[in-house]
Amino acid sequence: MNVHTAIGAGALESTYDACMFYELNAAGLHVEHQVRLPLVYKQIQLPVAYRVDFIVENCLIVEIKCVEKLLSVHLAQVLSYLRLSDLRLGLLINFNVPHLRQGIRRVINGPESEL
Repeated sequence: MNVHTAIGAGALESTYDACMFYELNAAGLHVEHQVRLPLVYKQIQLPVAYRVDFIVENCLIVEIKCVEKLLSVHLAQVLSYLRLSDLRLGLLINFNVPHLRQGIRRVINGPESEL
């Protein structure tokens, strides 16, 4: 929320990314930034098939966007990250909205009761 309040909508995704990294670290959270996720397809190992924006406290994926509106492909992207990382919970955050609460989507890999 601090990042969106300070910068507002309309900045580049890389700007929000850098500011989020700062804020998460300042909050004392364990944060992995731009995490590479491998993919194995048949006999082919792709060591950097995907790159996750943030993994927070080894349990939450945070993927940020700066788009006109979130699409189903954005949700599918986060679900893929969750499956490949064996994590259960993700946040998809679109900073290109008037109020940040309109841009936050919770994404769950599996039944909510297992969180």
